[in-house]
Amino acid sequence: MRTGNEPTTARSPLRLRLWLSLWGLAWAVFGLAAFTLTDRPGWAAACGLLLLLVLVDLTVIVHHIHQGPHYQPGRNIPPYEPDHSGRGRYGH
Repeated sequence: MRTGNEPTTARSPLRLRLWLSLWGLAWAVFGLAAFTLTDRPGWAAACGLLLLLVLVDLTVIVHHIHQGPHYQPGRNIPPYEPDHSGRGRYGH
């Protein structure tokens, strides 16, 4: 059953994902540079692929953050009871 306080107690992990992705970005850039300078093309390619994935993830995270909060019912919306009428999902 819904308690009615979900919108006030819910927390989004987007900021945490943003910081973790930035941390991964820093390490991927460092690894790419280090393995390129030490002439390790396989590891440099792996770090380059990781860098690409981190950049895609950062793009998605920033897009979701810029979307802003979605509609959530306010505190004045009471909790609701599920339908116990015995009828199916479509009222049959």
